[in-house]
Order: sequence, then C-alpha cells, then structure tokens
Amino acid sequence: MAIRTDVHKHIGELILDYPPVNALDSNAWSELARVIASVGARPEVRCLLVRSEGRGFCAGVDMKEVQQNPERIVELNRNNFLAFRALRACEVPVVTAVHSFVIGGGIGICGASDVVLASEDAYFVMPEIDRGAMGLSQLFPLHKVRAAFFTGGRITAAEAYRLGAVERLVPPKKLFKEARAFAGLIAAKSRRALVLAKEALNGLEARDVARGDRFEQGFTLEMYLHEASRKTRQGRRTS
Repeated sequence: MAIRTDVHKHIGELILDYPPVNALDSNAWSELARVIASVGARPEVRCLLVRSEGRGFCAGVDMKEVQQNPERIVELNRNNFLAFRALRACEVPVVTAVHSFVIGGGIGICGASDVVLASEDAYFVMPEIDRGAMGLSQLFPLHKVRAAFFTGGRITAAEAYRLGAVERLVPPKKLFKEARAFAGLIAAKSRRALVLAKEALNGLEARDVARGDRFEQGFTLEMYLHEASRKTRQGRRTS
C-alpha cells in the first residue's frame, strides 16, 4: 500500500498502489502532492508518468475514512486540491495512463494532467451528485460535464477519445508499454524547453484553474455535509 516512484531514461514514474481499488485517504492525497512536486523537480526528470496497479486506476477518496472520522472531510478536501494543484504546477509535462474505473478524484488527476492515455476498457464515473462532492471540469467539454454531473453518468474511454479528452486508446495489456513509449517521446526533449513550454501553456489557459479548483472544492465540502448526501452514503434513497 504505497505511492511508488522510479526514474528511468528521464521519465519519473509515479505508481498508485492502494489495494483494492486505489481509493486514497487524506494522508495519501497529501503524500501524492509532495511526491509529484519532488519527482518533478529532479533535474534528470523530463516527464512525469502517473499510473496505477490493481483493479482500476483510482476510485477517488477513501469514503470509509470520512465515515469513521467525519471531521477529516475538511483535510481530505484540501489535500485533494493540493494534489491536483501539484500536478498542474509540476515543472515537467505529466502523462497519466488510466485503466478500468476512473472515479471522482481519479478524474481530477486526469484533468490536472497534460496528456491522458486510456486502456480500451477504461471509463470515467462522476457519482458526486449522490455522494456529496463536485468533480473537476477540465477534462471534458462543458455540456458533457454538466450532463455527467447531473446524472452521475459514465463516460467510456472511447467517448472520451472522441471528445479529445484522451490522446490515445490502447489495448489493456499494452497500456503501460504504450504509456512509457509516449512519455519517452516527451522525455527525449530538452528539460529546459519542456519547462518553458508547460509554463507558457499553463499561462495561456482562459481561466485561473487553481482558483477554479479551490472554488469547486468548496462546493464539494458543502454538498458532502448536506443531509441528502449523507443519506445516500448510508444507503438510503432520497427524493
């Protein structure tokens, strides 16, 4: 149960390994932010590759933690934001490779990355409307985001590819090999050029993404504390 890292051929690889479903608790989200910043700052690293082991890429936050310790929701909420901000601010380009389920905070990781590759069996789920959270909207077009938020709907990797959110669809057994090869294309460039290019691209965004993320996380907290969300998490239907 850990966040593992490895550096090879100028690629910093970050592997989520939190069995059984890679649901991260508040400490793990905080650690994720620190690891991203640390690996991205290493002078030999030119690209950060984020992937995971196990049944799916990431099931978001560890709901058992906040069910057992409700007071931790504020810390968890903030650490989510810090992890997404660290990805966005990472000095070098971030490539994220996803497989099977990508839920809640997993979508946030993708939205804060520069490039997303997905296995053909991957799908993105936004259950926030029922469970008391808000997702991030950087990954998909505006109206697709709204439809998925309001319905708690699922977006397949094929649909995400069609919409331009995913750069490449890969057979599941080839995902990690293809992801490393893609990251290698980036890592073959000058680190200084990559750092400047990412800084420029971030600066060209139409809005302040970090501020938007923090704003959105505020609503996440408010929704989580709502009575209807609490009942849903406890397995009771609401009207």
